Amino acid sequence: MSKDSKSLLVQGYEVVIGFETHTQLTTKSKIFSRASTAFGAEPNTQASAVDFALPGALPVMNKGAVQRAIEFGLAVNAHIAESSVFARKNYFYPDLPKGYQISQFEIPVVQGGSVEFFLDGEKKSVRLVRAHLEEDAGKSLHEDSSLGAAIGDGRGMSGIDLNRAGTPLLEIVTEPDMRSTAEAVAYAKELHKIVTWIGICDGNMQEGSFRCDANVSVRKPGEPLGTRREIKNLNSFKFMQQAMDYEVRWQIEQIEDGHEIQQATVLFDPDTGETRAMRSKEDAADYRYFPDPDLPPLVIGRDWVEKTRSEMSELPRVMAARFVSDYGLSEYDAGQLTQSKVVAAYFEAVAAASKQPKLASNWVMGELSRRLNAQNISIDQAPVSSATLAALITRIADGTISGNAAKQVFDHLWTPKAGEWVFGSPPGEVDAGLSALRELKNIDDLIEAKGLKQMSDTSELEKIIDDVLAANAKNVEEVKAGNAKAMNALVGQAMKATKGKANPAQVNELLKQKLA
Repeated sequence: MSKDSKSLLVQGYEVVIGFETHTQLTTKSKIFSRASTAFGAEPNTQASAVDFALPGALPVMNKGAVQRAIEFGLAVNAHIAESSVFARKNYFYPDLPKGYQISQFEIPVVQGGSVEFFLDGEKKSVRLVRAHLEEDAGKSLHEDSSLGAAIGDGRGMSGIDLNRAGTPLLEIVTEPDMRSTAEAVAYAKELHKIVTWIGICDGNMQEGSFRCDANVSVRKPGEPLGTRREIKNLNSFKFMQQAMDYEVRWQIEQIEDGHEIQQATVLFDPDTGETRAMRSKEDAADYRYFPDPDLPPLVIGRDWVEKTRSEMSELPRVMAARFVSDYGLSEYDAGQLTQSKVVAAYFEAVAAASKQPKLASNWVMGELSRRLNAQNISIDQAPVSSATLAALITRIADGTISGNAAKQVFDHLWTPKAGEWVFGSPPGEVDAGLSALRELKNIDDLIEAKGLKQMSDTSELEKIIDDVLAANAKNVEEVKAGNAKAMNALVGQAMKATKGKANPAQVNELLKQKLA
């Protein structure tokens, strides 16, 4: 168990979860043949003699797959084995043409490592056992439209599509470190971020590029590990959560009813929200692993590893640490801002241009993220550019506008009203105005046009505050009696009287002086 994991009991039981994730690598050709890995082709049009397992066809290792395995190992601080071995994993399945899968068993290419992430503001760490290279199997088609197109009508028939056979996979295996389904999903999301960030996987879960198997068991605190059941092929974070939650409840109910949990492989049915047993779970001995005689050991020189390290882009964990040291952000904020390269780049551009990293962090994670989520769009589709937001933040920092006024400006920047005059563009030149908004060089015109500039005349503000004090004698007495809420009420009245144009800090200070 990871030292950072804490047990959250469910009906008095401790949940124990480990993950096996099949990550499809972004090579253009398969792991042991030159056949294409492109998705969506007609059945069996992208399978070579090697993929079909024709007699005499021999596998040849794809260097690009090894390169990507090295990159992953470096990303998670793992050991890259100088020599690793490919083995034959023997089992029968209709879409496994050779009758075995080429994988790695005793000596994987990536050994150890860890994945760190935040859950509810708490830092978590999940240890990795290994990450090994292997080939994918084909796909069985049952009364499928693509099958029908390939063999005719297709009703009541099944077929095999070997396009996916031989696609390179990196299987990433964890220790059973996770102690809640929420923690397991958070781990899966962080792993997804890492493999897409470094570019070894496109992360498309709908196409099967990132598939998770969750090994779930329960036990009473302090007891040995319970019998695990493996939920196969979870390709949605939403279904992942539902499947594990159901499995935990089911196992607890079985134990409470006096039944023993049998080790098994199960599938999740999103229509019913239930898991169902597919087969009894195999152990390593059942697969009769032995070294593949057609493939020599995979030897990786230290110079290859170091060259890869020097050429890799800044990793999310390294970037997050830099955000903490360079910008003074909290670890949590830095972690949130490095969820993707585009978000991190947007934040850095805003922070650099405005020279206000904390304000930039608050706006990117707050107002900007809220609107992106509401419209279900990515940050590179945002109508407000990083330059625009930086200019707005600059005007907040120098006191030109208040935080509330800035939100009104931001709202206009996000959805300008048709025909409204902005940045010197007369009515009717909406397209030009919108373009100017996105390329913003000077936000002052908009602030002036909307009358949102903060009051800078102290004498005018003092007169307004005097009027507020005279009209709110009861609140004044309560403040003098030590009622802090009454002071907030006076500040609110003053801000209302200035139509939000006053600087709240200045209002507070003047009120304190006058009530001293």
